[in-house]
Amino acid sequence: MTEAAPPTVFVVDDDASVLRSLGRLLRSMGFAAELFDSPRAFLERCDLWRAGCVLLDFAMPQLSGVEVQQCLLEAGSLLTIVFLSGAGSIPVTVSAMKAGAIDFLVKPVKDQQLHEAIVRALERNAQFRAEHDDRENIVSRYQTLTAREREVMRHLLSGKRNKQIAYDLGIVEKTIKVHRARILAKLQVTSLVNLFELAARAGIQP
Repeated sequence: MTEAAPPTVFVVDDDASVLRSLGRLLRSMGFAAELFDSPRAFLERCDLWRAGCVLLDFAMPQLSGVEVQQCLLEAGSLLTIVFLSGAGSIPVTVSAMKAGAIDFLVKPVKDQQLHEAIVRALERNAQFRAEHDDRENIVSRYQTLTAREREVMRHLLSGKRNKQIAYDLGIVEKTIKVHRARILAKLQVTSLVNLFELAARAGIQP
């Protein structure tokens, strides 16, 4: 997923004048911006895996901002969202934030407030992408393990000692030690503590 291109702020608003104004403002702040005049155009034409965030109008025809947010979640996109709304309400704001929105700004928004929200959204997106790349790297190493090594690893993650694992699997303890050494080498860790940390980062369960 890592790419050389700078992160982009995708602006989605059905009001053409607001869209142009936001585009000019963001570019004057030094952000790369791409503009979409409808939520469907955004979902159909935007690469949802690019680095960046979405400045999303909350109330639009066809699809609401919350529905667009749900589409991004279902697609597994890591794009973060800053909502813009003409009128905010506490229940709506809470719902949007619980679903992962970085901020919920009420129009007209101050330049500094918008800038700070965009910076936070891009920082969170970069964090999400780094975590995703880390998980993918770990999973690719995990997939090099044999079926028996994965079985032994699951027992190790459950806190069992070599002797107990050998008994459970019906093999000699020396063989478990060999499997354990190979597991650590293939996953590029040097201890069981590191193995536990690596498994936790990738969501690998005992």
